[in-house]
Amino acid sequence: MSAKWLHLLVGLSLVAAVTLPARAADPPASRRDADLLKQKIALIAARSGAAPSEQRLRTTVTEQEVNAYLVYEAQDYLPAGVVSPGVTILDASRVSGRATVDLDQIREERKPGLLDPMRYLSGRLPVTATGVLRASNGVATFQFESAAISGVPVPKLLLQQIVGYYSRSPERPSGFSLDDPVALPARIREIQLQRGQAIVIQ
Repeated sequence: MSAKWLHLLVGLSLVAAVTLPARAADPPASRRDADLLKQKIALIAARSGAAPSEQRLRTTVTEQEVNAYLVYEAQDYLPAGVVSPGVTILDASRVSGRATVDLDQIREERKPGLLDPMRYLSGRLPVTATGVLRASNGVATFQFESAAISGVPVPKLLLQQIVGYYSRSPERPSGFSLDDPVALPARIREIQLQRGQAIVIQ
Protein backbone atom coordinates (compact mmCIF):
# COMPACT_ATOMS: atom_id res chain seq x y z
CA MET A 1 0.00 0.00 0.00
CA SER A 2 1.33 3.42 -0.93
CA ALA A 3 1.97 6.17 1.60
CA LYS A 4 -0.76 8.22 -0.09
CA TRP A 5 -3.33 5.48 0.56
CA LEU A 6 -2.24 5.10 4.17
CA HIS A 7 -2.40 8.84 4.76
CA LEU A 8 -5.88 8.90 3.23
CA LEU A 9 -7.15 6.02 5.38
CA VAL A 10 -5.57 7.21 8.59
CA GLY A 11 -6.29 10.83 7.73
CA LEU A 12 -9.97 10.18 7.11
CA SER A 13 -10.11 8.17 10.31
CA LEU A 14 -8.66 11.17 12.12
CA VAL A 15 -10.49 13.83 10.14
CA ALA A 16 -13.76 12.04 10.23
CA ALA A 17 -12.73 12.00 13.77
CA VAL A 18 -9.72 10.94 15.74
CA THR A 19 -12.53 5.95 20.48
CA LEU A 20 -15.96 5.10 20.47
CA PRO A 21 -16.10 1.99 22.60
CA ALA A 22 -16.65 -0.99 20.31
CA ARG A 23 -20.36 -1.55 19.79
CA ALA A 24 -21.68 -4.74 21.31
CA ALA A 25 -22.71 -6.06 17.89
CA ASP A 26 -19.33 -5.41 16.30
CA PRO A 27 -17.60 -8.64 15.22
CA PRO A 28 -13.90 -8.89 16.07
CA ALA A 29 -11.50 -7.70 13.39
CA SER A 30 -10.36 -10.62 11.22
CA ARG A 31 -7.22 -11.18 9.20
CA ARG A 32 -9.42 -12.25 6.29
CA ASP A 33 -11.23 -8.90 6.20
CA ALA A 34 -7.91 -7.06 6.30
CA ASP A 35 -6.60 -9.16 3.40
CA LEU A 36 -9.79 -8.53 1.41
CA LEU A 37 -9.33 -4.78 1.69
CA LYS A 38 -5.65 -5.11 0.83
CA GLN A 39 -6.62 -6.92 -2.39
CA LYS A 40 -9.27 -4.33 -3.23
CA ILE A 41 -6.80 -1.49 -2.71
CA ALA A 42 -4.34 -3.23 -5.05
CA LEU A 43 -7.11 -3.59 -7.65
CA ILE A 44 -8.12 0.07 -7.35
CA ALA A 45 -4.48 1.15 -7.65
CA ALA A 46 -3.96 -1.07 -10.72
CA ARG A 47 -7.01 0.41 -12.42
CA SER A 48 -5.63 3.92 -11.97
CA GLY A 49 -2.97 3.13 -14.57
CA ALA A 50 -5.46 1.99 -17.19
CA ALA A 51 -6.60 4.17 -20.06
CA PRO A 52 -9.53 6.44 -19.15
CA SER A 53 -12.93 4.95 -19.91
CA GLU A 54 -16.49 6.21 -19.90
CA GLN A 55 -17.48 3.13 -17.93
CA ARG A 56 -17.26 3.71 -14.19
CA LEU A 57 -15.56 0.95 -12.19
CA ARG A 58 -17.06 0.22 -8.77
CA THR A 59 -15.49 -1.45 -5.74
CA THR A 60 -17.47 -2.05 -2.55
CA VAL A 61 -15.53 -1.70 0.69
CA THR A 62 -17.13 -2.62 4.01
CA GLU A 63 -16.67 -0.85 7.32
CA GLN A 64 -15.57 -4.18 8.80
CA GLU A 65 -12.80 -4.51 6.18
CA VAL A 66 -11.54 -0.97 6.83
CA ASN A 67 -11.39 -1.48 10.59
CA ALA A 68 -9.72 -4.88 10.22
CA TYR A 69 -7.13 -3.30 7.93
CA LEU A 70 -6.42 -0.64 10.53
CA VAL A 71 -5.83 -3.40 13.11
CA TYR A 72 -3.66 -5.72 11.03
CA GLU A 73 -1.96 -3.57 8.40
CA ALA A 74 -1.75 0.05 9.51
CA GLN A 75 -0.23 -0.22 13.00
CA ASP A 76 3.34 0.42 11.85
CA TYR A 77 2.22 3.55 9.98
CA LEU A 78 0.12 5.18 12.68
CA PRO A 79 1.65 8.24 14.35
CA ALA A 80 3.12 7.54 17.79
CA GLY A 81 0.42 8.36 20.32
CA VAL A 82 -2.56 7.18 18.27
CA VAL A 83 -3.98 3.68 18.82
CA SER A 84 -7.17 1.78 17.99
CA PRO A 85 -8.40 4.00 15.14
CA GLY A 86 -11.67 3.05 13.54
CA VAL A 87 -14.45 4.34 11.32
CA THR A 88 -18.21 3.83 11.50
CA ILE A 89 -20.29 4.54 8.39
CA LEU A 90 -23.60 5.67 9.83
CA ASP A 91 -25.66 6.29 6.69
CA ALA A 92 -25.48 7.73 3.19
CA SER A 93 -23.41 10.73 4.23
CA ARG A 94 -22.48 10.61 7.92
CA VAL A 95 -19.43 8.94 9.39
CA SER A 96 -17.90 8.69 12.83
CA GLY A 97 -14.19 8.29 13.48
CA ARG A 98 -12.47 7.21 16.65
CA ALA A 99 -9.06 6.62 18.22
CA THR A 100 -7.36 6.66 21.58
CA VAL A 101 -4.98 9.61 21.57
CA ASP A 102 -2.02 10.65 23.74
CA LEU A 103 -2.87 14.27 24.53
CA ASP A 104 0.29 14.82 26.59
CA GLN A 105 2.35 14.95 23.38
CA ILE A 106 0.26 17.85 22.10
CA ARG A 107 0.42 19.70 25.43
CA GLU A 108 4.20 19.38 25.64
CA GLU A 109 4.70 20.82 22.17
CA ARG A 110 1.98 23.49 22.23
CA LYS A 111 2.53 24.77 25.81
CA PRO A 112 -1.17 25.76 26.05
CA GLY A 113 -2.10 28.97 27.79
CA LEU A 114 -4.53 29.40 30.66
CA LEU A 115 -7.60 29.68 28.41
CA ASP A 116 -6.63 26.82 26.08
CA PRO A 117 -8.87 23.76 26.80
CA MET A 118 -5.92 21.51 25.94
CA ARG A 119 -4.27 22.67 29.18
CA TYR A 120 -6.80 20.67 31.18
CA LEU A 121 -6.56 17.40 29.24
CA SER A 122 -3.88 14.80 29.82
CA GLY A 123 -3.03 11.16 29.25
CA ARG A 124 -4.38 8.75 26.66
CA LEU A 125 -8.06 9.44 26.11
CA PRO A 126 -10.73 8.22 23.67
CA VAL A 127 -11.59 10.84 21.05
CA THR A 128 -14.58 10.64 18.71
CA ALA A 129 -16.14 12.84 16.08
CA THR A 130 -19.06 12.68 13.70
CA GLY A 131 -19.73 14.58 10.52
CA VAL A 132 -20.80 14.53 6.91
CA LEU A 133 -18.30 13.07 4.45
CA ARG A 134 -18.76 13.83 0.78
CA ALA A 135 -16.46 12.55 -1.97
CA SER A 136 -17.13 13.52 -5.57
CA ASN A 137 -15.22 14.88 -8.57
CA GLY A 138 -12.02 13.45 -7.16
CA VAL A 139 -12.21 15.38 -3.87
CA ALA A 140 -13.38 14.50 -0.35
CA THR A 141 -14.72 17.05 2.14
CA PHE A 142 -15.73 16.68 5.79
CA GLN A 143 -18.42 18.79 7.48
CA PHE A 144 -17.97 18.72 11.25
CA GLU A 145 -21.02 17.93 13.41
CA SER A 146 -19.76 16.95 16.87
CA ALA A 147 -16.78 15.64 18.83
CA ALA A 148 -16.12 14.30 22.30
CA ILE A 149 -13.19 13.32 24.51
CA SER A 150 -13.99 10.57 27.02
CA GLY A 151 -17.66 11.20 26.23
CA VAL A 152 -17.49 14.92 27.05
CA PRO A 153 -18.43 17.19 24.11
CA VAL A 154 -15.61 19.41 22.85
CA PRO A 155 -15.56 22.25 20.29
CA LYS A 156 -14.35 21.91 16.72
CA LEU A 157 -11.27 24.00 17.52
CA LEU A 158 -10.02 21.41 20.01
CA LEU A 159 -10.60 18.54 17.59
CA GLN A 160 -8.69 20.49 14.95
CA GLN A 161 -5.69 20.77 17.27
CA ILE A 162 -5.66 17.00 17.69
CA VAL A 163 -6.24 16.21 14.02
CA GLY A 164 -3.66 18.73 12.86
CA TYR A 165 -0.98 17.46 15.23
CA TYR A 166 -1.39 13.76 14.54
CA SER A 167 -1.96 13.94 10.78
CA ARG A 168 1.25 15.85 10.04
CA SER A 169 3.45 14.55 7.22
CA PRO A 170 6.30 15.91 5.05
CA GLU A 171 3.67 16.86 2.46
CA ARG A 172 1.39 18.42 5.11
CA PRO A 173 3.60 19.80 7.91
CA SER A 174 0.56 21.35 9.60
CA GLY A 175 -1.54 18.22 9.16
CA PHE A 176 -5.09 17.98 7.88
CA SER A 177 -7.52 20.82 8.32
CA LEU A 178 -11.10 19.77 8.99
CA ASP A 179 -12.26 22.31 6.42
CA ASP A 180 -9.80 21.52 3.63
CA PRO A 181 -10.77 19.29 0.69
CA VAL A 182 -8.67 16.13 0.30
CA ALA A 183 -7.68 14.92 -3.18
CA LEU A 184 -8.63 11.26 -3.70
CA PRO A 185 -5.84 8.97 -4.96
CA ALA A 186 -5.86 6.39 -7.78
CA ARG A 187 -8.21 8.37 -10.03
CA ILE A 188 -11.11 7.80 -7.66
CA ARG A 189 -13.93 10.05 -8.80
CA GLU A 190 -16.53 9.40 -6.13
CA ILE A 191 -17.20 7.46 -2.92
CA GLN A 192 -20.83 6.62 -2.22
CA LEU A 193 -21.62 5.83 1.41
CA GLN A 194 -24.25 3.41 2.65
CA ARG A 195 -24.69 2.17 6.20
CA GLY A 196 -21.69 -0.04 6.95
CA GLN A 197 -20.06 0.22 3.53
CA ALA A 198 -18.68 2.51 0.85
CA ILE A 199 -18.68 2.18 -2.93
CA VAL A 200 -15.49 3.48 -4.55
CA ILE A 201 -16.06 4.71 -8.11
CA GLN A 202 -13.20 5.26 -10.57
